[in-house]
Amino acid sequence: MRRRPVGLWAAALLGYAFLYVPLFIVVVYSFNDSRLNAEWVGFTFDWYDKLFHNQDMLLAAGNSLLIGLTASAVSTVLGTMAGLAMYRYRPRLLSILVLAPIAIPEILMGVSLLIFFVLLNLTLGLVSVALAHIAFCIGFVAIVVRSRLAGMDESLTEAARDCGASPLNAFRYVTLPLIMPGVIAGALMAFTLSIDDFVITFFTAGAGTVTLPLQIYSMIKIAVTPEVNAVSTLLMLLTLALIIVVSKLSPSLLGTEEENA
Repeated sequence: MRRRPVGLWAAALLGYAFLYVPLFIVVVYSFNDSRLNAEWVGFTFDWYDKLFHNQDMLLAAGNSLLIGLTASAVSTVLGTMAGLAMYRYRPRLLSILVLAPIAIPEILMGVSLLIFFVLLNLTLGLVSVALAHIAFCIGFVAIVVRSRLAGMDESLTEAARDCGASPLNAFRYVTLPLIMPGVIAGALMAFTLSIDDFVITFFTAGAGTVTLPLQIYSMIKIAVTPEVNAVSTLLMLLTLALIIVVSKLSPSLLGTEEENA
C-alpha cells in the first residue's frame, strides 16, 4: 500500500484546522468567566444561565423553531412529490424549477422574494419568512428523495401493481416505506437549513420579526460576548446532531447502496 505524501497530510490538517479551530474557540469561550473574549479568566456556566433567562433570545428561538418546523413539514411533502415526479417522469421544466432555488445566490433569492411579497401586498413577518424558507427547502428535499428512489428496487412497486394495488396504495404501502429514511433525512435537512438561515430571513422578516440568526447578528454589532458564544454553541450542537441523524437515516447520501448493503 503506497503511503500518502507528508505534504498532503499537512495540507489536509491545515484545511481542517482552518475550518474547525474557530468553532472550537467559540465553544471554549462560551464558558469564559469574563465579558470580554480577549483573554481566558476562568470557567463558568453563568452565560448559559443568562441565555436561558434572556426573553429576547427565547422569543427569537421560539420563532426560529416555529418557522423551521413549518418549513420542514410543508417542504417535505412538496419536495417528496417533486422528487417522485423527477424520478418517475423526468420532466425538464420541473427539475429546473425545483433545483433553481438551490443554484441561485441566497441574496438574489432574498431580494426577489422581498419584491414578490411587496407586489402581493403581503405583510412581512413570520408568514413571509416561512414561505421563503419553504421555497428554498423544497429543492433539497427533492434531491434527497430522488437519490433514495434511485437506489430502490422498482420491481417491488411493479409487483404490487400486478397484484391489483392501485397507484396510490402501491405508493402508500410499498414505495413510501422504502423511501421513508430519505424523506426523514430531507425533513431534517430542511429544518437545519431553515433554523440556520440568515440572508433570506434578513430580507423577508420585516420590522419586529426576529429569529435566532437575526438576534445573534444584532448582538454582535456591539461585541461578541460569551452569551453570543453560548447560543452559537447550542445552535452548533443542534445542527451537528441533525447532520448525524441525517447521515444515519440516509446512507445513500454518503455512498452507494451497494456499499451500505
